[in-house]
Amino acid sequence: MKLSVVALTFAALVLSGCSSLTVEPLPEGLTEQPPADWRKTSARLDQLQHWELTGKLAVRQPSDSGTAVINYWKQDRETYELALSSSFLGMGRTTLEGVPGFIELTLPNGERYQSGDPESLVNAATGWLLPIDSLAWWIRGLPGPDGDFRLFFDDKGQLAVIRQLGWEIRYDRWQAFIEGYPHLPARITAVKGEKRVRVVVTSWNQTDGDSR
Repeated sequence: MKLSVVALTFAALVLSGCSSLTVEPLPEGLTEQPPADWRKTSARLDQLQHWELTGKLAVRQPSDSGTAVINYWKQDRETYELALSSSFLGMGRTTLEGVPGFIELTLPNGERYQSGDPESLVNAATGWLLPIDSLAWWIRGLPGPDGDFRLFFDDKGQLAVIRQLGWEIRYDRWQAFIEGYPHLPARITAVKGEKRVRVVVTSWNQTDGDSR
């Protein structure tokens, strides 16, 4: 199976169907001055190294749009496993597994593809220019370790926007998911040019470490 076929198959899985993804204008009144407790809050979020979440993914780009279910996203420090399926076609699960600098993509038919360049493989398979290695940071409300960034906070002292690697990560909603931790993002929207990727988290749990 050529990679072009992989791209068509995976795109059909994730982007099939018709969906509307409206992105509100960036709100005014943001500041780059962090609240007094930001260092403590960000340090606590960084301690969340082993977790699992479920939710939904919505994508809008010039070529196609659609939604997918996040069956689970498991994270053990730098190791991740992300399982997606199409809520429209009911196709089997497609998984992304890896660590920074390496990824393995498994299609519903069992075909597997590996790459030392996660961003390029995801781009070839889905058309997304998404730095996959940064996701585990952004989804927790933290900037990734690679690349300069800017943080913007709202008038309540809550993180509202991260700008990094050409992406603008908008934190639309926060929620108390895990006891003993600060509120975690319940909905984020990543914007880069005409591309929009929204993640809505429905559950988020801390897990035992070293589960693999």
